[in-house]
Amino acid sequence: MTSLTQRSSGLVQRRTEASRSAAADKERGAGGGPEDEGRREEPGDDEKGDSKETRLTLMEEVLLLGLKDREGYTSFWNDCISSGLRGCMLIELALRGRLQLEACGMRRKSLLTRKVSGVQWSVLLLCCVSEDAVAISETWNPLKLHYQLRNVRERLAKNLVEKGVLTTEKQNFLLFDMTTHPLTNNNIKQRLIKKVQEAVLDKWVNDPHRMDKRLLALVYLAHASDVLENAFAPLLDEQYDLATKRVRQLLDLDPEVECMKANTNEVLWAVVAAFTK
Repeated sequence: MTSLTQRSSGLVQRRTEASRSAAADKERGAGGGPEDEGRREEPGDDEKGDSKETRLTLMEEVLLLGLKDREGYTSFWNDCISSGLRGCMLIELALRGRLQLEACGMRRKSLLTRKVSGVQWSVLLLCCVSEDAVAISETWNPLKLHYQLRNVRERLAKNLVEKGVLTTEKQNFLLFDMTTHPLTNNNIKQRLIKKVQEAVLDKWVNDPHRMDKRLLALVYLAHASDVLENAFAPLLDEQYDLATKRVRQLLDLDPEVECMKANTNEVLWAVVAAFTK
């Protein structure tokens, strides 16, 4: 069959079945059909049920694991979370491609002696530190005061309030009033706890380089911040023993060896080395 098509210029274009078939094949090759588009747009398992509003950063996830649901604050005796949040900031920027370690050069340096390059301090300060922060100590341990970060927990808690995970309340503690952030969306926290549990139980792969880098970092940082126990508390005894055993396997890895393997994030292993050595 032959058809005539009127162009806007007044000329007539002669089209045959062969030309129409070739044009259709070209469109399929360039843009793909509806089925291909559906496959491309279909979210992965980790993204299903995870909207942009509820996607959390590493800092927010670690803080959420450490917060008491009803009270809305972290344990007074936890003197590790401030240093853990520092590690969260470094790895978060590294995973976003905004931070990396300097080249090791001819003489291979250890992870902890290599400097960080590509730091965008404006981004770091904007995302993690309040500009009008006052000097409020976030750790009771004087030996860890140099790890303290000003008002970072409050800033992160406000972010979680904006995302609908927490709410804001005022509580009176005899001598002073304190702003707390009790949990309002338990589904998000339970999903976070389940994700951490499955990483070392049902979805354990026995190879850190086959794990999602963000999930691997979350396990390490939650342990360094002393909040991993909160995720393992609901487990049965056998599951708890198996989970802690596998976490120990991760902690026993040598970061200097692991960072030399293919497709690794050197900043991640440098932070791990700082916490485990």
